[in-house]
Amino acid sequence: MVNQTLARRYASASLALARDRGAVDRVGADLREMARVIGDEGAIHDFFVSPVVARPDKERVFFEVFEGRAHEIALHTLLLLVRKRREFLLGAIASEYLALDRAARGAEKLTLASARPLDESERVKLVERLESAYGKKFEVTQVVHPALIGGVRITMGDRRIDASIAGRLDALARELFHAT
Repeated sequence: MVNQTLARRYASASLALARDRGAVDRVGADLREMARVIGDEGAIHDFFVSPVVARPDKERVFFEVFEGRAHEIALHTLLLLVRKRREFLLGAIASEYLALDRAARGAEKLTLASARPLDESERVKLVERLESAYGKKFEVTQVVHPALIGGVRITMGDRRIDASIAGRLDALARELFHAT
């Protein structure tokens, strides 16, 4: 909980700076990319979180690696984390940044899972109906799960709508099992 609170503070500050400079999307993408590159394991991650490596050495390496490749706000956020020995927060900051930006735009994450990729017109129609029904804007991620057989499974925050053939077959099997 403390880590999430800290991550939210760093993310909020980074987002405010990015808004002032008109670079919200770029900074968010760079924070996510830095978190991906550094990762949760491997030599880069070990170097990044190692208490044995001096902070100035870490700062120098990351400055050389990311300068000119990442937006200065994202880079300085990373360097600040190194200075404060809070490197472990980078992934959480990237996630919180995205969540805060989404909330500021009034959008909610929506995942559409289907047995095959939905074509653009199907996806647009479905999302428009959901936005109309829920009075929200959605950031859509489409996922293909052939095991669904057909139909879609929609996930919005903690809500799930299962309109897939696999979901209906599971429900039918449960009914038959409980009926005997």
